[in-house]
Amino acid sequence: MDFNGRSGEMSVFTTVAQEGSLSAAARALGLTPSAVSRIIARTEQRLGTRLLLRTTRALTFTAEGEAFLRGARRILADMDEVEEAIADQGVPRGRLRVSAALGHGRLAIVPLVAAFSARYPNIVVDLTLGDEVVDILGGQADVAIRFGHLPDSPLTARRIGDTGQVVVASPDYLQRHGIPQEPEDLLQHNCLRFNFRRAEPNWPFIRDGKEFSLKVSGNIECSSGEALSQFARVGAGIARIGEFSVNEDLQRGDLIALLEAWNPGDREPIHAVFVGGAAMPARVRLFVDFLLEHHRI
Repeated sequence: MDFNGRSGEMSVFTTVAQEGSLSAAARALGLTPSAVSRIIARTEQRLGTRLLLRTTRALTFTAEGEAFLRGARRILADMDEVEEAIADQGVPRGRLRVSAALGHGRLAIVPLVAAFSARYPNIVVDLTLGDEVVDILGGQADVAIRFGHLPDSPLTARRIGDTGQVVVASPDYLQRHGIPQEPEDLLQHNCLRFNFRRAEPNWPFIRDGKEFSLKVSGNIECSSGEALSQFARVGAGIARIGEFSVNEDLQRGDLIALLEAWNPGDREPIHAVFVGGAAMPARVRLFVDFLLEHHRI
Protein backbone atom coordinates (compact mmCIF):
# COMPACT_ATOMS: atom_id res chain seq x y z
CA MET A 1 0.00 0.00 0.00
CA ASP A 2 1.14 3.53 -0.78
CA PHE A 3 1.36 5.45 2.50
CA ASN A 4 2.22 8.80 0.91
CA GLY A 5 -1.35 9.94 0.18
CA ARG A 6 -3.97 11.08 2.64
CA SER A 7 -5.69 7.68 2.72
CA GLY A 8 -2.32 6.10 3.45
CA GLU A 9 -1.75 8.54 6.30
CA MET A 10 -5.19 7.72 7.69
CA SER A 11 -4.46 4.01 7.47
CA VAL A 12 -1.22 4.45 9.40
CA PHE A 13 -2.91 6.62 12.02
CA THR A 14 -5.81 4.20 12.60
CA THR A 15 -3.37 1.28 12.82
CA VAL A 16 -1.37 3.13 15.49
CA ALA A 17 -4.62 3.61 17.43
CA GLN A 18 -5.57 -0.03 17.02
CA GLU A 19 -2.16 -1.46 17.95
CA GLY A 20 -1.42 1.00 20.75
CA SER A 21 2.15 1.89 19.81
CA LEU A 22 4.28 3.01 16.86
CA SER A 23 6.38 -0.15 16.92
CA ALA A 24 3.37 -2.47 16.96
CA ALA A 25 1.76 -0.49 14.13
CA ALA A 26 5.00 -0.71 12.16
CA ARG A 27 5.01 -4.51 12.47
CA ALA A 28 1.38 -4.71 11.38
CA LEU A 29 2.02 -2.47 8.36
CA GLY A 30 5.37 -3.96 7.38
CA LEU A 31 7.16 -0.65 7.99
CA THR A 32 9.91 0.50 10.31
CA PRO A 33 8.98 2.45 13.46
CA SER A 34 10.86 5.46 12.13
CA ALA A 35 8.81 5.36 8.92
CA VAL A 36 5.58 5.30 10.93
CA SER A 37 6.85 8.21 13.04
CA ARG A 38 7.68 10.23 9.90
CA ILE A 39 4.22 9.63 8.44
CA ILE A 40 2.55 10.77 11.67
CA ALA A 41 4.80 13.84 11.81
CA ARG A 42 4.00 14.64 8.17
CA THR A 43 0.27 14.39 8.90
CA GLU A 44 0.61 16.69 11.91
CA GLN A 45 2.62 19.20 9.89
CA ARG A 46 0.04 19.22 7.10
CA LEU A 47 -2.82 19.72 9.57
CA GLY A 48 -0.90 22.22 11.65
CA THR A 49 -1.66 20.57 14.97
CA ARG A 50 -0.41 17.84 17.28
CA LEU A 51 -2.35 14.57 17.01
CA LEU A 52 -0.33 12.31 19.32
CA LEU A 53 1.45 12.82 22.60
CA ARG A 54 4.32 10.34 22.85
CA THR A 55 6.33 9.42 25.94
CA THR A 56 8.51 6.42 26.72
CA ARG A 57 5.60 4.78 28.53
CA ALA A 58 2.39 5.88 26.87
CA LEU A 59 0.80 7.01 23.65
CA THR A 60 -2.20 9.32 23.98
CA PHE A 61 -4.34 11.29 21.54
CA THR A 62 -5.01 15.01 21.66
CA ALA A 63 -8.56 16.23 21.14
CA GLU A 64 -7.63 16.92 17.51
CA GLY A 65 -6.17 13.43 17.26
CA GLU A 66 -9.40 11.87 18.54
CA ALA A 67 -11.40 13.85 15.97
CA PHE A 68 -9.01 12.88 13.17
CA LEU A 69 -9.23 9.21 14.24
CA ARG A 70 -13.03 9.18 14.12
CA GLY A 71 -13.06 10.78 10.69
CA ALA A 72 -10.29 8.54 9.36
CA ARG A 73 -12.08 5.38 10.45
CA ARG A 74 -15.29 6.47 8.79
CA ILE A 75 -13.58 7.56 5.54
CA LEU A 76 -11.58 4.33 5.25
CA ALA A 77 -14.70 2.28 5.91
CA ASP A 78 -16.56 4.22 3.20
CA MET A 79 -13.70 3.66 0.75
CA ASP A 80 -13.74 -0.06 1.48
CA GLU A 81 -17.48 -0.14 0.98
CA VAL A 82 -17.28 1.59 -2.42
CA GLU A 83 -14.56 -0.75 -3.64
CA GLU A 84 -16.40 -3.81 -2.36
CA ALA A 85 -19.65 -2.74 -4.02
CA ILE A 86 -17.89 -2.38 -7.37
CA ALA A 87 -16.02 -5.66 -7.04
CA ASP A 88 -18.91 -7.66 -5.60
CA GLN A 89 -21.50 -6.80 -8.25
CA GLY A 90 -24.28 -6.94 -5.69
CA VAL A 91 -22.99 -9.86 -3.59
CA PRO A 92 -22.99 -8.76 0.09
CA ARG A 93 -19.56 -9.14 1.62
CA GLY A 94 -17.02 -7.31 3.75
CA ARG A 95 -16.41 -6.96 7.49
CA LEU A 96 -19.36 -6.30 9.79
CA ARG A 97 -18.38 -5.12 13.28
CA VAL A 98 -21.00 -5.93 15.91
CA SER A 99 -20.92 -4.91 19.58
CA ALA A 100 -23.09 -6.61 22.20
CA ALA A 101 -23.23 -6.93 25.99
CA LEU A 102 -21.57 -9.97 27.54
CA GLY A 103 -24.59 -11.84 28.85
CA HIS A 104 -27.05 -11.00 26.10
CA GLY A 105 -24.37 -11.48 23.47
CA ARG A 106 -23.52 -14.95 24.72
CA LEU A 107 -27.13 -16.09 25.06
CA ALA A 108 -28.84 -14.37 22.13
CA ILE A 109 -26.45 -12.77 19.66
CA VAL A 110 -23.85 -15.53 19.25
CA PRO A 111 -26.43 -18.06 17.95
CA LEU A 112 -27.86 -15.44 15.58
CA VAL A 113 -24.40 -14.54 14.26
CA ALA A 114 -23.78 -18.22 13.53
CA ALA A 115 -27.05 -18.47 11.58
CA PHE A 116 -26.43 -15.16 9.79
CA SER A 117 -22.93 -16.25 8.74
CA ALA A 118 -24.30 -19.49 7.34
CA ARG A 119 -26.72 -17.51 5.19
CA TYR A 120 -24.17 -14.86 4.12
CA PRO A 121 -20.78 -16.61 4.06
CA ASN A 122 -19.03 -13.71 2.29
CA ILE A 123 -19.68 -11.34 5.21
CA VAL A 124 -17.07 -11.51 7.97
CA VAL A 125 -18.79 -10.84 11.30
CA ASP A 126 -16.40 -9.25 13.80
CA LEU A 127 -18.26 -9.66 17.13
CA THR A 128 -17.09 -7.92 20.31
CA LEU A 129 -18.74 -8.77 23.62
CA GLY A 130 -18.43 -6.17 26.37
CA ASP A 131 -20.55 -3.83 28.45
CA GLU A 132 -18.88 -0.58 27.43
CA VAL A 133 -20.69 1.75 25.01
CA VAL A 134 -18.78 1.84 21.73
CA ASP A 135 -18.53 4.92 19.48
CA ILE A 136 -20.41 3.97 16.33
CA LEU A 137 -20.00 7.38 14.68
CA GLY A 138 -16.28 7.11 15.43
CA GLY A 139 -16.08 3.85 13.54
CA GLN A 140 -15.66 1.45 16.47
CA ALA A 141 -18.63 -0.68 15.37
CA ASP A 142 -21.18 -0.93 12.58
CA VAL A 143 -24.03 -2.25 14.73
CA ALA A 144 -24.37 -2.14 18.53
CA ILE A 145 -27.01 -3.93 20.59
CA ARG A 146 -28.08 -1.61 23.42
CA PHE A 147 -30.47 -1.93 26.35
CA GLY A 148 -32.69 0.76 27.82
CA HIS A 149 -34.01 4.04 26.51
CA LEU A 150 -31.59 5.73 24.14
CA PRO A 151 -30.44 9.36 24.23
CA ASP A 152 -31.03 11.59 21.22
CA SER A 153 -28.34 11.08 18.58
CA PRO A 154 -27.89 11.05 14.79
CA LEU A 155 -27.82 7.24 14.89
CA THR A 156 -30.67 5.03 13.71
CA ALA A 157 -32.20 2.58 16.19
CA ARG A 158 -34.48 -0.41 15.52
CA ARG A 159 -36.18 -2.11 18.43
CA ILE A 160 -35.49 -5.84 18.26
CA GLY A 161 -37.06 -6.89 21.58
CA ASP A 162 -37.39 -6.19 25.27
CA THR A 163 -36.88 -7.92 28.59
CA GLY A 164 -38.49 -7.82 32.01
CA GLN A 165 -36.67 -7.44 35.30
CA VAL A 166 -36.58 -9.76 38.29
CA VAL A 167 -35.16 -9.49 41.83
CA VAL A 168 -33.07 -12.57 42.64
CA ALA A 169 -30.80 -14.07 45.27
CA SER A 170 -29.20 -17.44 45.89
CA PRO A 171 -30.61 -19.98 48.36
CA ASP A 172 -27.35 -19.69 50.33
CA TYR A 173 -27.68 -15.91 50.68
CA LEU A 174 -31.32 -16.18 51.75
CA GLN A 175 -30.49 -18.86 54.32
CA ARG A 176 -27.82 -16.62 55.85
CA HIS A 177 -29.67 -13.31 55.71
CA GLY A 178 -33.37 -14.13 55.52
CA ILE A 179 -35.97 -13.74 52.79
CA PRO A 180 -37.31 -10.18 52.20
CA GLN A 181 -41.08 -10.26 52.61
CA GLU A 182 -41.77 -6.81 51.17
CA PRO A 183 -39.71 -4.25 49.22
CA GLU A 184 -38.74 -2.19 52.28
CA ASP A 185 -36.94 -5.23 53.69
CA LEU A 186 -34.30 -4.71 50.97
CA LEU A 187 -33.00 -1.76 52.98
CA GLN A 188 -31.50 -4.32 55.36
CA HIS A 189 -29.88 -6.36 52.58
CA ASN A 190 -26.79 -6.09 50.39
CA CYS A 191 -28.17 -5.08 46.97
CA LEU A 192 -26.00 -5.52 43.90
CA ARG A 193 -26.36 -2.67 41.41
CA PHE A 194 -25.26 -1.49 37.99
CA ASN A 195 -22.68 1.30 37.97
CA PHE A 196 -23.14 2.89 34.55
CA ARG A 197 -24.71 6.32 34.22
CA ARG A 198 -27.91 5.31 32.46
CA ALA A 199 -28.78 2.80 35.21
CA GLU A 200 -31.66 3.82 37.46
CA PRO A 201 -30.35 4.42 41.01
CA ASN A 202 -33.60 3.13 42.58
CA TRP A 203 -35.49 -0.14 42.16
CA PRO A 204 -39.15 0.23 41.11
CA PHE A 205 -42.03 -1.68 42.72
CA ILE A 206 -45.82 -1.53 42.76
CA ARG A 207 -48.28 -1.67 45.68
CA ASP A 208 -52.06 -1.38 45.46
CA GLY A 209 -51.76 -0.38 41.82
CA LYS A 210 -49.35 2.49 42.52
CA GLU A 211 -45.73 2.43 41.49
CA PHE A 212 -42.97 3.58 43.82
CA SER A 213 -39.20 3.32 43.92
CA LEU A 214 -36.83 2.25 46.64
CA LYS A 215 -33.28 3.50 47.09
CA VAL A 216 -31.27 0.36 47.80
CA SER A 217 -27.59 0.10 48.65
CA GLY A 218 -24.82 -2.46 48.70
CA ASN A 219 -21.07 -2.92 48.55
CA ILE A 220 -20.78 -4.23 44.96
CA GLU A 221 -21.52 -2.30 41.77
CA CYS A 222 -20.76 -3.56 38.28
CA SER A 223 -21.21 -2.67 34.60
CA SER A 224 -22.01 -6.24 33.52
CA GLY A 225 -25.37 -7.90 33.96
CA GLU A 226 -23.75 -11.29 33.57
CA ALA A 227 -21.29 -10.47 36.35
CA LEU A 228 -24.11 -9.26 38.63
CA SER A 229 -25.98 -12.51 38.11
CA GLN A 230 -22.80 -14.42 38.96
CA PHE A 231 -22.36 -12.35 42.14
CA ALA A 232 -25.92 -13.26 43.08
CA ARG A 233 -25.32 -16.95 42.35
CA VAL A 234 -22.31 -17.08 44.69
CA GLY A 235 -24.30 -15.45 47.49
CA ALA A 236 -22.85 -11.93 47.45
CA GLY A 237 -26.24 -10.22 47.63
CA ILE A 238 -29.56 -9.50 45.93
CA ALA A 239 -29.70 -8.29 42.31
CA ARG A 240 -32.41 -6.84 40.06
CA ILE A 241 -31.58 -7.99 36.58
CA GLY A 242 -32.95 -8.86 33.13
CA GLU A 243 -35.02 -12.05 33.08
CA PHE A 244 -33.19 -13.41 30.05
CA SER A 245 -29.87 -13.52 31.91
CA VAL A 246 -31.16 -15.59 34.87
CA ASN A 247 -33.91 -17.79 33.40
CA GLU A 248 -31.68 -20.86 33.43
CA ASP A 249 -30.55 -20.14 37.00
CA LEU A 250 -34.16 -19.80 38.13
CA GLN A 251 -35.13 -23.08 36.47
CA ARG A 252 -32.21 -24.91 38.12
CA GLY A 253 -32.87 -23.34 41.50
CA ASP A 254 -29.48 -21.63 41.62
CA LEU A 255 -31.35 -18.34 42.07
CA ILE A 256 -34.71 -17.57 43.66
CA ALA A 257 -37.10 -14.87 42.38
CA LEU A 258 -38.10 -12.45 45.15
CA LEU A 259 -40.93 -9.96 45.72
CA GLU A 260 -42.78 -10.95 42.54
CA ALA A 261 -46.06 -9.66 43.99
CA TRP A 262 -44.52 -6.18 43.90
CA ASN A 263 -42.90 -6.52 40.44
CA PRO A 264 -44.14 -3.52 38.37
CA GLY A 265 -43.72 -5.48 35.14
CA ASP A 266 -41.53 -2.84 33.52
CA ARG A 267 -39.87 -3.82 30.24
CA GLU A 268 -36.41 -2.70 29.12
CA PRO A 269 -36.20 -2.18 25.33
CA ILE A 270 -33.41 -3.74 23.28
CA HIS A 271 -32.27 -1.83 20.16
CA ALA A 272 -29.93 -2.39 17.27
CA VAL A 273 -28.16 0.95 16.76
CA PHE A 274 -26.29 1.90 13.57
CA VAL A 275 -25.59 4.68 11.08
CA GLY A 276 -28.57 4.72 8.73
CA GLY A 277 -29.27 6.56 5.51
CA ALA A 278 -28.88 5.89 1.83
CA ALA A 279 -25.18 5.09 2.18
CA MET A 280 -25.76 2.34 4.75
CA PRO A 281 -23.78 -0.76 3.67
CA ALA A 282 -25.85 -3.71 2.51
CA ARG A 283 -24.27 -5.97 5.12
CA VAL A 284 -25.50 -3.67 7.91
CA ARG A 285 -29.03 -3.60 6.52
CA LEU A 286 -29.06 -7.38 6.11
CA PHE A 287 -27.85 -7.97 9.66
CA VAL A 288 -30.36 -5.56 11.22
CA ASP A 289 -33.17 -7.16 9.21
CA PHE A 290 -31.96 -10.57 10.37
CA LEU A 291 -32.09 -9.43 14.01
CA LEU A 292 -35.61 -8.08 13.57
CA GLU A 293 -36.73 -11.39 12.10
CA HIS A 294 -34.99 -13.84 14.44
CA HIS A 295 -34.27 -12.12 17.78
CA ARG A 296 -36.45 -13.77 20.43
CA ILE A 297 -35.47 -12.22 23.78
